[in-house]
Amino acid sequence: MQDNQQKQSHYWPFHKGSRLPALLQIRWLGQFTDGLFQSSLASFVLFSPERQPNAVAAAIAFTVVLLPYSLVGPYAGIFLDRFSRQKIVQVSNLIRALDLVLIAVAIKSGLTGVPLTLLVLVAFGINRLILAGLSAGLPLIVKKGELIAANALAVTGGTLGVVIGGGAGIGLKKILDHSHKSDFSDAVVIALAALLYLASAALTQRLKHREIGPREHEISQEIRGWREMLEGFHILRAHSDALRGILATAVQRGGLTALTLMGLLLERNTYHPSNNPDAGLSGFAVALGIAGVGIGLGSLITPIFVERFGRHKWIRLMMVAGVPFIIVFLLSQKQWSLILAAFFVGLCGQAVKVTNDALVQSKIDDEFRGRVFAFYDVCVNGAIVGGALVAALVLPTSGKSILLPALICIAYLFTSGGLLRGVRFPPRK
Repeated sequence: MQDNQQKQSHYWPFHKGSRLPALLQIRWLGQFTDGLFQSSLASFVLFSPERQPNAVAAAIAFTVVLLPYSLVGPYAGIFLDRFSRQKIVQVSNLIRALDLVLIAVAIKSGLTGVPLTLLVLVAFGINRLILAGLSAGLPLIVKKGELIAANALAVTGGTLGVVIGGGAGIGLKKILDHSHKSDFSDAVVIALAALLYLASAALTQRLKHREIGPREHEISQEIRGWREMLEGFHILRAHSDALRGILATAVQRGGLTALTLMGLLLERNTYHPSNNPDAGLSGFAVALGIAGVGIGLGSLITPIFVERFGRHKWIRLMMVAGVPFIIVFLLSQKQWSLILAAFFVGLCGQAVKVTNDALVQSKIDDEFRGRVFAFYDVCVNGAIVGGALVAALVLPTSGKSILLPALICIAYLFTSGGLLRGVRFPPRK
């Protein structure tokens, strides 16, 4: 009877008195709002009639989004392992809301260049700090056996929230575009996002001051900046499977970013007339929506297959399961094959991410978890920037390329067969 209850806990982390719903509401509302904000930003930067992006412009946009946390990420552990994570998440949401008000004013005024870039850097830098804090605090409010299911809910619900928020932003913008200029519509959607970030800050009050950590007795007073992240790396060296899982997740995300850029250019400049950016934006939104369905399915099936195969083998399998569909896309670069690849690469990528998050959380003590997740995010963001830069070097403005999908397939196969080889990445649960 006890064994059956233990197995069930892998699938359903909710029980009487569970505090998980409070954390999920904060994360899901915040990430829905991220999608709302990002869709308007993409519309303004990449899908405006007067702006026809090439691969370099799109890659720069991705890099700008990720640069802040890649630079300040090593310092996130200082805050997340020393101060109330609940308070950090609340104050960060308030700052982010104010920042979006300034971005809305800038976009309504048609302001571009350095001022807008700096405001966007602040918004995305704060976003990564919030997500790292919530991920680091998750193991403190669920049982160890529930981590897989809890991560599946947190990460997948958040990712789906981004997709749904993006679709809502695109739909709202289209309604507003009938009676207003495009820049005004983008500004209104971003102002709405600012209000929702305020709501997310209010929801944070439902968590107690130290409920998601760090615990009082685990707080260190020594502050060492970049050495914090290096310490997170050294801690992971004692858990080489968790480190290899992080590197595999980074490779998967880098390849997914390259494919996303390829899809963006194909939708914007090849599948639809380049002088009709709204059609390109709608097509890109459909592809992201289908990817979102794959992401949701990836999380739903992960607890079941982890129970059967174990975390290590499931990560290794999911690194290569999407390769056949990338090959189909490589051979026939049509809209249907893009959507097919988006669905399965999204599914496999989410399975890798959810499983590895739980692996890292289960191996690392809370005292060091903030630093380890800061290192984790910096690795993933660095790989995403790397994937964007490779895409910029390889892709033409049309987005058509055989080389880029081929490189992604090679990277995924090498990661599964080399980095995650059974001897180095043993199949334990």
